[in-house]
Amino acid sequence: MTGSEVLPSFRLAYVPGVTPTKWVRIWNERLPDVPLTLVAVSAAEASDVLRAGGVDAGFVRLPIDRTDLSAIPLYTETTVVVVPKDHVVAAVDEVSAEDLADDIVLHPLDDTLEWERLPGRPANERPATTADAVELVAAGVGLLVVPQSLARLHHRKDLTYRPVSDAPDSRVALSWPEDKTTDLVEDFIGIVRGRTVNSSRGRPTPAQPKRKRPDTGDARRKPAVGKSTGKSPRSGSGGAKAGKRGKPRRRS
Repeated sequence: MTGSEVLPSFRLAYVPGVTPTKWVRIWNERLPDVPLTLVAVSAAEASDVLRAGGVDAGFVRLPIDRTDLSAIPLYTETTVVVVPKDHVVAAVDEVSAEDLADDIVLHPLDDTLEWERLPGRPANERPATTADAVELVAAGVGLLVVPQSLARLHHRKDLTYRPVSDAPDSRVALSWPEDKTTDLVEDFIGIVRGRTVNSSRGRPTPAQPKRKRPDTGDARRKPAVGKSTGKSPRSGSGGAKAGKRGKPRRRS
């Protein structure tokens, strides 16, 4: 290797709540010579990091500006409300946005849910982050509506969460710069889509040369099985009939 050669590598961004462990494990199994580096980014900065070339691809929360980014939606998360364990909501299996009308519902600046109308009563100030909002819920200031993975990420023993039936869903997607769809990006797309290592939709495999069959022109043909030879299977070698059995004659 010369000093000018650059070893291949792959940098993958992910936003809070996304757990890329499974895909990273498959990557390491299939491409052990290409190190994968994880880069944690906020949901708000994910698009800028991708456009700046800081990473090769990333897990983002939709919607994003797709002007120069490609995106493949992967899954949709349930939206939940985070409440103290002694809150009345903790006693039911599911709530609606209308059920939260009398509560203060915190709306952090990094919220990615697309609300037509925010539920509950607004707080005096918006928390900077979801993590800050969770601390305020624990302090009894208000409630918080977030994707379920974020409720799990910021889990506390004194808090619980319940699904909100009519809240917007949160969609997670794999995104990358449109003009940088490299072979390694294609490899990772194949992994998250569940393609096998030999999938025809993955990176094309070089064609293998066909093997030539050995020349058998001079080989003798074997006679067909069951072909008649014109001889009776009961006839002897000379074709004579078999004599009757009798007592052997004594020699004189």
